[in-house]
Amino acid sequence: MNEALFNLDGKVALVTGASRGIGEAVARLFAKQGAKVVIASRNQDALDELAKRINSDNGNDNVIGMACHIGNSESVTELLDKVMKKFSKIDVLVNNAATNPFFGELLDTPESMIDKTIDVNIKGYLQMSQLVGKVMKANGGGSIINTASVNGVSAGPMQGIYSMTKATVISMTGAMAKEVARYNIRVNAVLPGLTDTKFASALTKNDKMLNSILPLIPMARMAQPEEIAPAFLFLASDASSYITGINLPVDGGLLA
Repeated sequence: MNEALFNLDGKVALVTGASRGIGEAVARLFAKQGAKVVIASRNQDALDELAKRINSDNGNDNVIGMACHIGNSESVTELLDKVMKKFSKIDVLVNNAATNPFFGELLDTPESMIDKTIDVNIKGYLQMSQLVGKVMKANGGGSIINTASVNGVSAGPMQGIYSMTKATVISMTGAMAKEVARYNIRVNAVLPGLTDTKFASALTKNDKMLNSILPLIPMARMAQPEEIAPAFLFLASDASSYITGINLPVDGGLLA
């Protein structure tokens, strides 16, 4: 294997929803592979502490935290301004920030929860992709990677609105990939299956739900965030230079 294919030296990556879970694992791996990584979430103190830990673990200073509420247009614009002032470019965007505030039936989903989920999971991804896409166009290309979900293919129980937004992310990935390929911008999505994160704790910490899901997974277990992150590295790196518009499941065989 040509390890240089996965090297991110000289690249600037922006990872949203990076304070824990899959986002943290992706940021750690990107930084280890040489990228300058901006980690974004809502809490600046938490980001600063995480950046300090990752830099200490990797023996470099590749990670910097910048707070942003992805569901707020003004906050997204401010984040992009800060990143551009610091680095003057963005080579890789990972749209990973997400919310799933309501666990229950669609018939009972409050409008406020619908609005919040759409604002973050759809509008946030689209606005971030538009702004960063224009930067990439001006700089000659880049890679946008969206965190979708297996729920975007087959809706998860009691997660109707979340599943619908992730299906939209899958559609958005294909639509944008077709439009921006001529600018040397690749757009792909990773579809994690059940992963042991705080975000998924409504499932992973509920024995009844967990015992109903695990038999559907051929590998018969949930993933760790570190098992999802390499898919993002592949799609960010030159190893996937001729790949755009794909939706890559990392799900232990659930969708097989």
